[in-house]
Amino acid sequence: MGRLTTVGTALWVAWAATTGHAYAQTFNSGSTGADGAFSPTTNTTLTLPANGLFNFTTVTIPSGVTVRFTRNAANTPVTLLATGNINIAGTIDISAANGGNVVGGTFLGSNVGIGGPGGFDGGNGANGVASNTGGSGLGPGGGGAGTGAGFATTGSVVSASGTPGAPYGNAELLPLIGGSGGGGGSGDLGSTSAGGGGGGGAILIASSTTITLTGTINARGGNGGGGNNPGGGGSGGAIRLVATAIAGTNGTLDVRGGSGNSGVGIGSGGGSGGRLRLETYTNSATVNVSNIPPSVALPSAIALANGPTLTITSIGGVTTPAAPRAAFNAPDVTLPASITNPVTVALAGANIPPGTAVVVAVNGQTGGSTVASTTLIGTATATTASASVFIPSNRPSVVSASATFTLVAAASGPLYVHGELVERARVSTTLGGDAQTVWITMTGREIVVNVPR
Repeated sequence: MGRLTTVGTALWVAWAATTGHAYAQTFNSGSTGADGAFSPTTNTTLTLPANGLFNFTTVTIPSGVTVRFTRNAANTPVTLLATGNINIAGTIDISAANGGNVVGGTFLGSNVGIGGPGGFDGGNGANGVASNTGGSGLGPGGGGAGTGAGFATTGSVVSASGTPGAPYGNAELLPLIGGSGGGGGSGDLGSTSAGGGGGGGAILIASSTTITLTGTINARGGNGGGGNNPGGGGSGGAIRLVATAIAGTNGTLDVRGGSGNSGVGIGSGGGSGGRLRLETYTNSATVNVSNIPPSVALPSAIALANGPTLTITSIGGVTTPAAPRAAFNAPDVTLPASITNPVTVALAGANIPPGTAVVVAVNGQTGGSTVASTTLIGTATATTASASVFIPSNRPSVVSASATFTLVAAASGPLYVHGELVERARVSTTLGGDAQTVWITMTGREIVVNVPR
C-alpha cells in the first residue's frame, strides 16, 4: 500500500525598508516633498521628468488656471504626489489631440492625433501612395482603419471596414495606462484621409491628507479628423485619485472617448470611455463623471510586479498538483511503496535571487517533524533546487517549503499599503483556497490580500 503525502507550499519574503520609521498618517502618498509646494497663478505646462513623478508638499490649482504636461521620452503617465493637501479648483488637462482633417491632394506628413501623457497616438490617414487603408491607432485598444479605440469598452464602428479597438485594463488601474488611438481614415490617391484621434492620458494624484476637487480633471480622447474619409476617435484616459479623504462639490472627472465623424458614404467610429478610480477612507465628494461610473475603494495594496513565488514541483518523482490543498483527509500526492527514504523534494522559484536558502519541512499528522535545507540555483527570474527529506511511511504528512530573502526597494521609493510603511511581505498558499500576500508594516500590522489562483 502506498504512503499518503500531502503537499503545501509557503514563502516568506523580507522587505528591505528604505526608511527607518513608521509614519502616523492613515495614508501616506510616498511623496518626498522634494519639489516643494505647487501653486500656479496662471496657465502652466509642466515638463514631465523621466519617471513622470512629482514629489510636492501641497498642490493648489485655483479657479481659472489650467495645468498641462509635456510628454516625456518614455511617455509615462503623470504621477502627482503630495505630503499635504491637494486642492483642484481649476483644471488639470491630460487630454489627447484630435486627428487632422482630410487634406485635398497628397499629403505625406503625419496627421495623427497625439495622445495625452501616458496615452497613445491615433493612426495616420491613408494617402493612396503607401496604402489605401488608414493606419491603425496605437495602444492595446488601438482602432483599425476608421474605427474607434477601445479601453473600458470596445470602440465603435459606423461604416468603416476596420476592426474597432478592444477593451483592456482593469478597475484597479494597476498598471496605470492611458487611452488608445483611433484608426486613420481610408481613401484612394488624390486626397489624404483624416487621422485618428489620440488616446487620453493617464494620471495618478495622491495626497497623504485630503484631495479637494471643485474643478476639473480632463483625460478625454481626441476626436477623429473630419472630411469625406474621416478618422476614428481615441479612447478616454485614466484618472486615479488616492488620499485619506476626498472632498469637494461639483468637481468633474472627464474620461470620455473622442467622437468619430461622418463623410460621404462612410462614417467613422467614436472611442470608448476611459477608466476612473477613487481610493479613500473618507469620501464626501460629489463628482460629475460623464456617465463613466468610477471604481471606489479603500486605498489599495500595491501590486507587486513580478512577485516572488516558490513551488514544490515533485516529491519522490511524483508531480504535485497545481493547486495543492494540504489537507490530511485528501492527499495531493501518493508515493509508491517502492520509494525509500530519504525522498527527493524538487523546488522551483520565480523572482527569488539565486543563492537563497530554502527550508523544507515535513510534519506528520500525528506528530513528529523533520527539516532539511537546500539552496536555489539559476537566474534572478527562474531558480530550482532539490532537498532530501525523511517522510514517514506509517502516516500522512504535510510537506512545506519557505525562503527568506531581502528585496531591493523600487526606484519609486518606499512601499506603502493602507497608509503604512511596509517592512516585510509573506507570500503563501492557503488550504484549498486562494494564495495570499501578507504585507507586514513597520508597526507590526499584517494586511492580507488574497490572490486568486
